[in-house]
Amino acid sequence: MDYCLLLLIFTSANFFPEQTTATIKLSFPKTVLGQFASSVERCPPETTNAGMHQASALCNIDNQLFNPPKILNCSLTLDTILSWVSGATPEQKLNLASSTQILTSIPEQLTPHNITHAAKITNVLLSDQQTAQTTDIAVLAVATVSQLLSAHHEKYSSVDQAAISQLTQTLQKLSLREEPNPLLVQPNMAVHSLKGKMPIKQVQLTYFKGLNDTFSPDRIQLHTTDDKISKDTVDFQMNIILGKDFAKDVGFVLYDNDLFFKSKSFQPSLDTKRRVISANVQENSEIEQVRFAVTPSADSTLSINDYACVFWSYEKQDWITDGCTKTESPSGHLVCKCERQKNANFAILMAYDINYQYSEALHWISISGCAMSVVGLCITALYQILTRKSRGSTPTLLVVNICISMMVFYLLFIFGINNPVQHVNVTKMSVQNIVPESDYHKYRDQGPCTAFTALLQFFLLATFTWNTLYGLNVFLLFKNSVSGTPSWFPKVSMAVGWGLPAVIVGISLGSTYRVDEPLGYRQEEFCWLASMDHRQKFSIKKPMFWGFVLPLLLMLISSTAILLHFSYNICRTNPNLNRSRKTPLKKKILSSFSLAVMLGLSWVSGYILLITQEKNLRLILSVVFCLLSTTQGIQIFILFALRPFLNSNPAILNSLRAPEIGFHKKSFSLRKYKMSESKETYKSTYDDSA
Repeated sequence: MDYCLLLLIFTSANFFPEQTTATIKLSFPKTVLGQFASSVERCPPETTNAGMHQASALCNIDNQLFNPPKILNCSLTLDTILSWVSGATPEQKLNLASSTQILTSIPEQLTPHNITHAAKITNVLLSDQQTAQTTDIAVLAVATVSQLLSAHHEKYSSVDQAAISQLTQTLQKLSLREEPNPLLVQPNMAVHSLKGKMPIKQVQLTYFKGLNDTFSPDRIQLHTTDDKISKDTVDFQMNIILGKDFAKDVGFVLYDNDLFFKSKSFQPSLDTKRRVISANVQENSEIEQVRFAVTPSADSTLSINDYACVFWSYEKQDWITDGCTKTESPSGHLVCKCERQKNANFAILMAYDINYQYSEALHWISISGCAMSVVGLCITALYQILTRKSRGSTPTLLVVNICISMMVFYLLFIFGINNPVQHVNVTKMSVQNIVPESDYHKYRDQGPCTAFTALLQFFLLATFTWNTLYGLNVFLLFKNSVSGTPSWFPKVSMAVGWGLPAVIVGISLGSTYRVDEPLGYRQEEFCWLASMDHRQKFSIKKPMFWGFVLPLLLMLISSTAILLHFSYNICRTNPNLNRSRKTPLKKKILSSFSLAVMLGLSWVSGYILLITQEKNLRLILSVVFCLLSTTQGIQIFILFALRPFLNSNPAILNSLRAPEIGFHKKSFSLRKYKMSESKETYKSTYDDSA
């Protein structure tokens, strides 16, 4: 592809309408031949168009140099141009056309109001056929339309559709009026024509594939015969079969997307491209048949489910299929035929399936870790129940509920994480030509995957809710070392421990799940909460974020604060204790570690994994997170069942003594110490028990 190189010039600007002159330094970046470049220089901050490009210049195809630049009056607005354009002289219209092109050169800044006004201005400019500058204005107008087609699709929901509709019809007339001109091919739209100098029966337009998706003059060809062209090189193709031989003009308008054709029946949700081709003939001419074919997208994440052959109805302001049929193509192209449609905008509306990468069966390491955790949690719960008299009801209640919720989660994970219903994309095109509802084909909910997702969400949230309540119990015992845990705490714990997860799951299901669209709530690849948007990027609008990540983050933050408070209190040295009463450092560290395990703080590594971009670090964190999360039940068993059992049976292992963060009634022996002559305080100290 050829370019105009960087240009630095000093030029005199003659501003319309004041006709004031000033010398301006301008520089333009490297630009593709036949396209407009915007100046590096911007309008000053004190002007109406502060930050807008100050000038534009066309990259000349013939000499590969920039044409003399067009300078923008930085106080001029699209509203002002619209009020002037109808009564302007031909020379003034050329200046207003260039100003409109510059004012729309930053598509990200375009508003619905800007798009509407620019469409109306362009329509007026293209409707005037009497000026000597018609071709120059047409080039600027087509460049403006191309820029409007780069605006975000959400902006078009508030655009005046009447203005857009009128503009598309004016562009159809332009395709018949203008001589073939490569400058009328801009990145997002192209106007092409075949002048009837001899009788013809058909016209074939072919657009070839290239290195990018933007339109380029050298990739558009017109033929008057049905030339055999390699299908591998064709992006799209249109054949117009005329009613009889005639020597009249045939015009084409190519749109790179369908932003100018906002349908009520077809609502796209994916970032897929739908090109629109307008085929036009002069009055008193008859089109017998229009046949067009499109090469499906090469996106590996999508595959065609079905498609419809349509044209735009200005009366209904929507796509319709009247007179159009689908035909089979062994080459893999999507082929359409429309009978006796004159001066219409044609398109192929495609519905896609997403090529899901379904998760493989769980690795034996994951299954083994989860299975051992289930056994360990079951033993821990039984041990806590059998030894509850030596511990008290509140600690036992908390630990047993943690074990139950975590144990059920592990079982659900082993047997329910993989989706048993997999939609393998075997394309079976419907023979009916019906406009699809969207470009994304939706499947109704099938199988138990949604139920497994809801249960997994509930029991994992329940596990961390009980973990947090366990930490809160530790905090209350430190705070109320004399009176202990409040009497109301067990009842409140039961309500919160099971009720809060149920509320979160209920809100998640109620707001995102539909039988016709289950993927608003869950994923398709495996049975877990939806987290990605259609661009496969993590989205805070999905239930994974606000239905799991956010509440879990709040719980982990509170648990971390409790752990730090606990560690500080047990690790600080009390000068009033003699050497024999001081707790060894090893016991203090093990106590903090035991509490960290029970609070589930190993899941912090999962949050670090979410924000990590470095590949090797992500791999390490993935392995660490997998090991810690699948063996958490084993860790709880060792620290809260096995070690207390060994500690209570010195004959089995007399030399091994290690603390557990349990709450034995004898764990908190209150001792009085004299802190000063006038003040006393109490401190709870841990024994070796469970």
